Amino acid sequence: MIKTLRRRFIAIAMCSIFVVLVLIIGSINIINYVNINHSLNQRLSILSENDGHFPRKRPNNFYRDMSVESPYDTRYFTVTINGAGQVQAVRTDNIAAITEKEAANYAIMLLQKGKTHGYIDKYKFCTIASDENSSTMYIFLDCWRELRTFKTFLFASVAISLIGLSLVFLLVLFFSRLVVRPMAESYEKQKHFITDASHEIKTPLTIIDANTEVLEMENGENEWTQSIRNQIKRLTELTNKLVFLSRMDEEAPRLTMLDFSLSDAVTETAQPFLSVAAAQQKNFSMDIAPNITFCGDESTIRQMISLLLDNAMKYSSDEGTIHLSLSENSKNSIITVWNSVDKISIGRHDELFERFYRSDASRNSATGGHGIGLSVTKAIVLSHKGKITANSHDGKSICFTIIL
Repeated sequence: MIKTLRRRFIAIAMCSIFVVLVLIIGSINIINYVNINHSLNQRLSILSENDGHFPRKRPNNFYRDMSVESPYDTRYFTVTINGAGQVQAVRTDNIAAITEKEAANYAIMLLQKGKTHGYIDKYKFCTIASDENSSTMYIFLDCWRELRTFKTFLFASVAISLIGLSLVFLLVLFFSRLVVRPMAESYEKQKHFITDASHEIKTPLTIIDANTEVLEMENGENEWTQSIRNQIKRLTELTNKLVFLSRMDEEAPRLTMLDFSLSDAVTETAQPFLSVAAAQQKNFSMDIAPNITFCGDESTIRQMISLLLDNAMKYSSDEGTIHLSLSENSKNSIITVWNSVDKISIGRHDELFERFYRSDASRNSATGGHGIGLSVTKAIVLSHKGKITANSHDGKSICFTIIL
């Protein structure tokens, strides 16, 4: 249990840090990309407004947030195509990385695709249409330097984040042991206390039971001695369940996993409850699929079925109905225990598996419940890597479903 808690703590901490890092690194790189794209658009805008070149006269507010050196460090070329789709002019004076033929091919390719702006390879482009001779000028801006800077920053930020995340994982892994240590010590003390207390309680219970038997031999059985025996039985069951829960909470509970007939185990465990249901004037039915086998601890599985049926008998409505079924699909065995109730809220009821949970204290007292039987049931299911749920679909019944 402590190891599971520690693993969950580490998982939650790492997921939280990962989400924060993704948001931070993502935001920074998005802002960086937006700024780069804005700068490129600004340069293209100036070129398109001045027929494909930077103006010689530069008013103070012309470049806005651009450097006055931008015209000298910007690499670009233009291609003009006439109305017939033929290359009319190519100008590559401001770039050395491309030939006139390559520049013309880029423009023709974009004309055929019908694109007027965007990216092609390492160039960002836009078009200027001329109404006089129906020609179109394609302006290409070399973005290689900006894109390389963006990619370098992106890869560096991701790499540094992964390294940082790995270091944080090691730190969380180390300090998590210190965080859960007090809880682990307290939990171990609690388990020892439960085990020791159960043994201490059993001794006086045995003496009380023996003394009660002597009293009955001398004075005969009466309502007082019978009440004492009932309370001894309740305390014995409670201590046994507490010890069982303590044992099941261990990281590797000592269970004997063998193949056995689950159909026979469920049927044999349920048979005695037929007479209990008849005595309480309740309708108990079973639908057990034959020849279902399971690899697990047979004794605890039988105990699980018994606890579920005992719970159904105690808390079902007067003259109510209980139904037990066993089936299987391609992967799992499915056990359901359905019983009618007087009133319950619609939906899931995971709170029923909490230890000492009592939805109705007076009813639990009348039925002799401890509020721990379903906790034991859940512990058995989890020890077999299964799943148990409790649901009410109509507010007048409850269904416990076990998937093994």
